[in-house]
Amino acid sequence: MAGIELLRREGLEVVFPQAQTCCGQPAWNSGHAAEARAVARAQVALFREPWPVVVPSGSCAAMMRRHYPQLFAGEPDLPEVEALAARVHELTEFLVGVLGVKLEDKGEPVRVTWHASCHALRELGIRDEPKALLGQLANVELVGLERERECCGFGGTFAVRFPEISAAMVEDKAADVAATGAGEVLSGDCGCLLNIGGKLARTGSAVRARHIAEFLWERTRGG
Repeated sequence: MAGIELLRREGLEVVFPQAQTCCGQPAWNSGHAAEARAVARAQVALFREPWPVVVPSGSCAAMMRRHYPQLFAGEPDLPEVEALAARVHELTEFLVGVLGVKLEDKGEPVRVTWHASCHALRELGIRDEPKALLGQLANVELVGLERERECCGFGGTFAVRFPEISAAMVEDKAADVAATGAGEVLSGDCGCLLNIGGKLARTGSAVRARHIAEFLWERTRGG
């Protein structure tokens, strides 16, 4: 909802098809291509209008933009799928690259750190956009992670298939977050936030894990 409010404030009408579901990535990553296509086709049918599709998740946006065309290679509806993929934007890249938003900080001084989602970073090339948004907030101190580009260990089905490796990876990430002295760790993917936030909570840390959209909306809405 915070992402929707950020877009509305820029004068956009946000249309949210109520029937939308998962993008199909879990099935695709697990090798179930037919099942993934069935889920993806349902999404394609809902987003036929030639409007930008803004996704508050680097993981889902990467699936729709990068992997949908791969998933439908050789299928008769590939052109329709490619047309949708070309209109998909991750939220922060849309706010910065398309809308050029200007933010005014209305919050108290706070220190935060940023976790770069693997899919946003490696598949969509999103590196500077989130930091550009945070950099506009006068009372926000952004402290970098020493191991920012390391995976948190979630990886969707990876955490289920390799729980011991995943647990070791998130332990490293949580320790890195704690070392910054930040009160909040921000990211653009809820899977990462669930994993990192869960680990921090289990260690008794007071650091909050939050989606960047929620943070931006809270800092700039006033009142």
